[in-house]
Amino acid sequence: MRPSAPAALGPLLLLGLLLLPGEATQKPTPCQGCRELVDKFNQGMVDTAKKNFGGGNTAWEEKSLSKYEFSEVRLLEIVEGLCGSSDFECNRLVEEHEELLEAWWLRLKKEHPDLFEWFCVKTLKVCCSPGTYGPDCRACQGGAARPCSGNGRCSGDGSREGDGTCQCHPGYRGALCTDCVDGYFSALRNATHSVCTACNESCKTCSGPTNRDCAQCEVGWAEEDGACVDVDECAAETPPCGPQQYCENVGGSFNCEECDPTCVGCTGKGPGRCKECIPGYTKESGQCADVDECARPEKACARTGENCYNTPGSYVCVCPEGFEETEDACVPAQPAGGEVTEEDAVRPPTREDL
Repeated sequence: MRPSAPAALGPLLLLGLLLLPGEATQKPTPCQGCRELVDKFNQGMVDTAKKNFGGGNTAWEEKSLSKYEFSEVRLLEIVEGLCGSSDFECNRLVEEHEELLEAWWLRLKKEHPDLFEWFCVKTLKVCCSPGTYGPDCRACQGGAARPCSGNGRCSGDGSREGDGTCQCHPGYRGALCTDCVDGYFSALRNATHSVCTACNESCKTCSGPTNRDCAQCEVGWAEEDGACVDVDECAAETPPCGPQQYCENVGGSFNCEECDPTCVGCTGKGPGRCKECIPGYTKESGQCADVDECARPEKACARTGENCYNTPGSYVCVCPEGFEETEDACVPAQPAGGEVTEEDAVRPPTREDL
């Protein structure tokens, strides 16, 4: 039905040889490949439904559409759109089983409307029906209708692999995932259903949803008046954090956060929670602020003619451009090839000089 394309196989084979070892190991299982092909086929049927119709002549369209709906023309359109040029596995499956897909489309679709069940499970026998597993498609633990009591996943479910054991969802344990792990309590338990719900965060084990239903308190919580309450580690006699940190209590634990850079010790976040200020800063309106040494009545710079520039936490003393430092003063420099002008003498230093 579809012409073979031997010329295209060369590049595809080359691509397969060039795959890295790690990529080669990610080849889909036979069931995964078959399931993906069926999904694409089903999407192709959706994409081609009522294609090229909508001209307004309803009677003609219904008659023509009924012919197109089950035609080889539509099948060819679906098959041609199944695989990308670089999808080697998909192209291989189509090449090997195109006659089966054609037989299902033209003769068997009404009798077997589920393409996955007919093609992957019963014909190719690479998959199993949902709720079954392994070479013989045996029912999963707990039965095919509700594997693992609906609280877990059956190993190999829907494939010819696995051993049928239950891999329980969070909160559940046991062969059929009907029991609750620590930190969960049984909210519902009957012959057909088991529901486990998370305990209150303060409980390690519990019988209900509140902090008064704890059988045992979680670490960081303590029993008080019949309930598990948070322990304030930050209020301990010996502080749990370092000298340049402050303690922040959280449910069941605590965090040590760094003090503001302007602080020497602190009780909380920001320059307003400093115990003391680092040198170059002083308390103003309750928080550590930079001291402007250059604005003080007493001169910060000792040399005559030296300019003072304030910096965060400190200051710098710099001679004006065109002057050079001596032990006691800034004196005019004598640059090669010229004399110091009055403009050079008063020009402030550039930011790079600081």
